[in-house]
Amino acid sequence: MEPSPVSALLSQLFWIVFIFLAIMPMIRQRLLESARLSLIRQIEKKRGSRVIVIIHRQESLALFGIPLFRFISIEDSEEVLRAIRMTPPDMPIDIVLHTPGGLVLASQQIACALCDHKAKVTAFVPHYAMSGGTLIALAADEIVMDRHAVLGPVDPQVGQYPAASILKVVEQKPLSEVDDQTLILADVSRKALQQAFALVKEVLMSNGMDEARASALADQLTQGYYTHDYPISASMLQAMGVNVRTDLPHEIHQLMALYPQPAQRSSGVEYVPVPYHPEAPPQPQRAPAARRRSAT
Repeated sequence: MEPSPVSALLSQLFWIVFIFLAIMPMIRQRLLESARLSLIRQIEKKRGSRVIVIIHRQESLALFGIPLFRFISIEDSEEVLRAIRMTPPDMPIDIVLHTPGGLVLASQQIACALCDHKAKVTAFVPHYAMSGGTLIALAADEIVMDRHAVLGPVDPQVGQYPAASILKVVEQKPLSEVDDQTLILADVSRKALQQAFALVKEVLMSNGMDEARASALADQLTQGYYTHDYPISASMLQAMGVNVRTDLPHEIHQLMALYPQPAQRSSGVEYVPVPYHPEAPPQPQRAPAARRRSAT
């Protein structure tokens, strides 16, 4: 028995809809990537610079919904160094940072490459650039932040603990009460703190900061005076002597909007996504001419 024409049509429509739903995410992703590149190119033309974007969002695996945290990796440093090598020495570099940090090696490679670039380097921070992201920002000649954006300390972490905290445990307890593993971690922590201090000091001095100020700032950022996630605002950075401005271009906010969180994650924040402008105050109305004459 042959299927009826209606059944055949419904079957065809089902497969058409199925194929459309299957390829729609890929089409949407392609359009999003095209919009990003278009806006990046627009910023480059406006500023006469090379724009490099390091934006790390928390993502979800489509199959299981498992959180996948992105951070500065060796692959990131390879790409950034490749972009810097493709940039003429006399062309400025604008680097957009939105990251929780990452590997020390990768962050150091990026920071040192930016320090060696001959032309001006500007770091744009629309929301936050913590840990290794802060190290990269400090390598720029100028940091431009949103008024409410933050950087963070660059103190090293050994395993799951801050290096400075591990050292304090050893310093405050008799050695007979400290196990061998903690002593090994303390030795590694001491080296890590020395290395972080030397690295941040070198980065700051490469941008023209004098040695005394660079040493004081490197000590403040690397030696465990704050928790690792402590937010350091633009005003605090300015008080520390860092070259920071808060007039972040609108195009950088537009660029961030093109890196949304995955659709699988529901947000608890909602608003009407259009800019509002304050309404002009009502102007006093003049009385009609006839009324003004009668009043006289």
